[in-house]
Amino acid sequence: MSQKSIKLSHPTKKLQGTVQLTGSKSESNRALIIQALSKGKVTIENLSKADDTVLLTRALQQACMPGTEQKTIDIGPAGTAMRFMTSYLNLIPGDFILTGTERMQQRPIGILVDALKDIGADIHYVKKAGFPPLHIEGKLFQTKDHVCIKGNVSSQYISSLLLVASALKKGLTIEIEGELTSRPYVTMTLNMLAEAGIHHSWQDNKIHIRPQEAQEATIYIEPDWSAASYWYAMVALAEDAEIQLPGLKKNSLQGDIAIAEIMQHFGVETIFEEKGILLKKKDSRSDKILFDFKECPDLAQTVVVVAALLKRNVSFTGLETLKIKETDRITALQTEIGKFGATLTEDNGIYHLNTDNVKEPEAISIATYEDHRMAMAFAPLALVFKEISIEEPQVVEKSYPMFWEHLEAQGFAIQ
Repeated sequence: MSQKSIKLSHPTKKLQGTVQLTGSKSESNRALIIQALSKGKVTIENLSKADDTVLLTRALQQACMPGTEQKTIDIGPAGTAMRFMTSYLNLIPGDFILTGTERMQQRPIGILVDALKDIGADIHYVKKAGFPPLHIEGKLFQTKDHVCIKGNVSSQYISSLLLVASALKKGLTIEIEGELTSRPYVTMTLNMLAEAGIHHSWQDNKIHIRPQEAQEATIYIEPDWSAASYWYAMVALAEDAEIQLPGLKKNSLQGDIAIAEIMQHFGVETIFEEKGILLKKKDSRSDKILFDFKECPDLAQTVVVVAALLKRNVSFTGLETLKIKETDRITALQTEIGKFGATLTEDNGIYHLNTDNVKEPEAISIATYEDHRMAMAFAPLALVFKEISIEEPQVVEKSYPMFWEHLEAQGFAIQ
């Protein structure tokens, strides 16, 4: 799907059926690094079909191809792949340029690079200090086994280091400075390493992984809770809805399972069954007015849009990392919800949503800013408004390639 925009509507405003989600992008990308370092001992089942995972698979294959010439590895817009490859390439003999899209070259990487250089990595910036592209000379000569890293910028920096720690000659102790943002993603990384037999200790703000090899293991990738969040939004906004999502588990490794608790407050009941979950629209409403996204920032756009359409004047915290994602998601949200009268204003780290002037516009076109989550968070508008347009709809391929096909199967009309 490469057209400039699509028009969305839903004639009945009712949803019922089963949606089979792709494997989690977050789990898949971690599993790929674990597999690459496992010397053939780790296999993966239900790998995500998302573009980011496809790009990381290709990058890993390219890095390990024989040859002494300098290799340029382009991971496009895949942020997780950029962070994970920044650490991984230091363990591979070779001379690498690691680059990405124009937007990727605006996303900071300095904290991770500083940590790697601190333990002996040979990394240089090709253009602007603190940002990709990177020149990496592989085969790190480890000089230290301890690094300090800020915890409140991106958990992916910490996960990137954890994934390679067991392959370092001295292992690694990571000391996390300050508050840890998106803690569930760090826990996910450690749990997946444990599935491959790689053990750690975590005391206070220090995580230690000793040198060790992976054991024989098969890592099964659970369906994507981030993708599930858009179906929660659609159930919340439909007139009537009952959606089955197979494969999702109550004891998930994914932090975005938080959507199940959050959406109780917006009229969606989650029933955990043997083979997955059932989402049902319910009439009950909550008076909760403050939601914290510190541990699940990828859910913020979805919930802000739902709250705006349900005309709930609520507030949000934990949105700090949204400014350095695929786009500045705060600015993008403010601009797009403003098109139907909602406002999102910041006061000392707390974002207040006001819906007093929300209206149904005659026509509305949503810009996506090269951000997959903008497209998917705003698509449910079609269950409230007569017709909407989504610009650059192909951005969903980054994490949920079947999104538009799944919407069509649930009665959405797409032109």
